[in-house]
Amino acid sequence: MKITKIKTQVKHIALKTPFKTALRETSDVEFVRVYVENENGHVGIGEAPATKAITGEGIEDILHSIESVKEQFSDTTCKEALELLHSGCKIGSSAKAALDMAFISLHVEQENRSLAEYFCIENFTPIKTDVTISLNAADVMMEDAKKACSERKEILKVKVGSDILHAVDVIRKIANELPNAEILVDANQAWSFEDAHFFINNMLDVKIELIEQPVVASDLESLKKITEFSHIPILADEAVFTLRDAKKVVESKSADMINIKFMKCGGVTKAIEILEYARQSGVKCMLGSMLEGPYSINMALYLAFAYRDVVKYVDLDSPLLYKEPSSELDFEFRGCEISLKK
Repeated sequence: MKITKIKTQVKHIALKTPFKTALRETSDVEFVRVYVENENGHVGIGEAPATKAITGEGIEDILHSIESVKEQFSDTTCKEALELLHSGCKIGSSAKAALDMAFISLHVEQENRSLAEYFCIENFTPIKTDVTISLNAADVMMEDAKKACSERKEILKVKVGSDILHAVDVIRKIANELPNAEILVDANQAWSFEDAHFFINNMLDVKIELIEQPVVASDLESLKKITEFSHIPILADEAVFTLRDAKKVVESKSADMINIKFMKCGGVTKAIEILEYARQSGVKCMLGSMLEGPYSINMALYLAFAYRDVVKYVDLDSPLLYKEPSSELDFEFRGCEISLKK
């Protein structure tokens, strides 16, 4: 069946509280939803959020990218469209991710299959996601962390910024007051090498699961030195967009783990390539996300279940941050535990 129509729509989902990192602050999830229709009226859906601070793509950029290439996919099959998307389309990774997931979901829809069947998932034993503690004053972050743990969201991804004394203070306070919490520290490239060294030296008696992207993405030399020095595992995020990036980081031993996100790599197709490489290389991953809509979170969760042997950490907590629950999710969130809806 051939693709006949591609259209886009801008959507917004309000958040319970503002989301703050070292790179940005927002009060809602703003994203482009793309609909791909075939000649029989089947529709596939993909999504891409505004990710200007990370991928360089705002809403208008994503819309323009999809509009500029959509005619290329007219009268192609889903398989042909995917091949064309990843071989000849010079558009941003987020726009590419939205189209990629739309083509895949259309393919599944027209074959009357489920995404669980498409990804060959046999085990839907619940998995757990972290929950984000936004960058804020230390006392506010402490209260947010306590509230999360009281709601059985005990895996805390704590956002920290360039103020290294604040980072040390808030992480020590959370660790001391919430000893059962699992703490993931995300610096979002905010530290210098010296900052990272200082932080790690001040965490010798604190249990931390990992430190995510402590230095700027382009500084692999410092990232490697930090990884060699650190007793805490180091996760590369912004340093890994593509399979080529993943290989560079892994083969140079610049980080212990890598964070895979659709919006960085260009969608499900490319995420699978990186996951397969990680599986073959014996490297554990985080499967992460930006602040995203329900359809892209759905797709990422199916992938997390399919690659649960490779995905050590799941960072797909956007639905926990929505002000109102979404009826478009295929999954239930109970605390930080995620299971397929029955």
